[in-house]
Amino acid sequence: MSDKKNEDYTIRMPESGMRSPFGGEKDPFIPSSRPARAASQHNLASQLSKIENNPTISILAYCLSSISMTVVNKYVVSGSEWNLNFFYLAVQSIVCIATIEVCKQLGLIKNLAPFDFNKGRRWFPISLLLVGMIYTGTKSLQYLSVPVYTIFKNLTTIVIAYGEVLWFGGNVTPLALLSFGLMVLSSVVAAWADTRSASQTAEAAAALATLNAGYAWMGLNVFCTASYLLTMRKFIKNMNFKDWDTMFYNNFLTIPVLVICSLLVEDWSSANLAKNFPEESRNALLIGMIYSGMAAIFISYCSAWCIRVTSSTTYSMVGALNKLPIAVSGLIFFEAPVTVGSVSAIIIGFFSGIVYSWAKVRQSQVAKNSLPTVQPTMSASSQSNRDAANS
Repeated sequence: MSDKKNEDYTIRMPESGMRSPFGGEKDPFIPSSRPARAASQHNLASQLSKIENNPTISILAYCLSSISMTVVNKYVVSGSEWNLNFFYLAVQSIVCIATIEVCKQLGLIKNLAPFDFNKGRRWFPISLLLVGMIYTGTKSLQYLSVPVYTIFKNLTTIVIAYGEVLWFGGNVTPLALLSFGLMVLSSVVAAWADTRSASQTAEAAAALATLNAGYAWMGLNVFCTASYLLTMRKFIKNMNFKDWDTMFYNNFLTIPVLVICSLLVEDWSSANLAKNFPEESRNALLIGMIYSGMAAIFISYCSAWCIRVTSSTTYSMVGALNKLPIAVSGLIFFEAPVTVGSVSAIIIGFFSGIVYSWAKVRQSQVAKNSLPTVQPTMSASSQSNRDAANS
C-alpha cells in the first residue's frame, strides 16, 4: 500500500535524451545545451591561447616590432629639410604615455602604480640622460644609413661592458673580447665602405660632410646610451620600479624637457613647418610619428612575450640575429649603397652579435654551476630590457 501510494505521487520526468512529440524539442525544465555563441567564444579563446604560447609567433612579433621601429624612425627623419627632432621625440613620448593610460583603463596593464612626485624627482636625472640618448640616436640615424647605424650601435655594448668592470666589478671573458674585436672590425669596414661610396658621388664633399656629422652624433650616442643604462642600473633597485613603471616615468618626465627644447631651439615658423611636413608626405609622416610612439609599447610587450614563451637565452640570441634583418631593411627601403664592403660589414657585425650572445650564455651557465660568493652581475642592457619587459 505504501509502495502504491508513493507511486501515485511520483512524477516521472522524461529522459534527457527523449524528444517531445511536439516539434522534437526537449522538455523546458531540462537545461539546454551550451549555446553556439559560447562554443564559438571558447574556440576563439583556445586559438588566442595557442597564439600567446607559440614561440615562433612571439619571436616574429618581436623582430617585426623592432624592425618597424627603426624603419619608421629613419623614414621620419630622412627628409632633406628635416630639423624638428625634439618635436618628434616629444610626440613619441606623448603617444606612448597616452597608449599606456588607455591600456590601463582597459585593464590590459594592471600593475602600473600612480605617479609619485618624490620618485619622479629622483628619477628626473635619468630622464635627462634618456633625452640625450634618444636625441643623439635620431640625429645619427638622420645622417647615417640604417646598416651603418645598426653596426655602430654594437660599440655601445663594449662601452657598457667595461663600464660594468669599473663600476660593478664585472668581468670580460675571452669569448666576449673576441666579439668586441669583431664589432670594432665591422664598424671600421662599414665606415670605410660608406666613405668610399660617398667619395665616388657627384657631390662628394657634401656627402662626406654628412657622414662625418653622422659619425660624430653616433659617437655621442654611444656615450649617452652607455651612461643612461649604467646609471639607470645603479638607481633602479633603490626606486623599486616594477613592470611598466620604468617606461611610464621615462616618457612622462621627458615630455616637458623635449617640449621646452623644441620651443627654444627649433624653428616653428610656418615656412619651416612646410619644409618639414611637405603636403605630399604630410599624412604619412604624422602616421609614422604616432606609430613610433606606439611601437615602444609593442617592443616592450613582445620582449616580455618572447622571454615568457621561450627563454632568456633564446631572447638574447634573437636580439643578436635581429641585427641582420634590420640592416637589410635599410638596403631595401632606403636604397643604401650595396657594396662588398657594406655587405661584409653587415655579416661581420651579425656574427659579432652571435658571439657576444653566446659569451653571455656561457658566462651565465658558469655562474649557475659555481657557488655564489658575491651578488651576480647583470648587464645594464639586460636589466633595462627586463624592467621594460616585466617591461
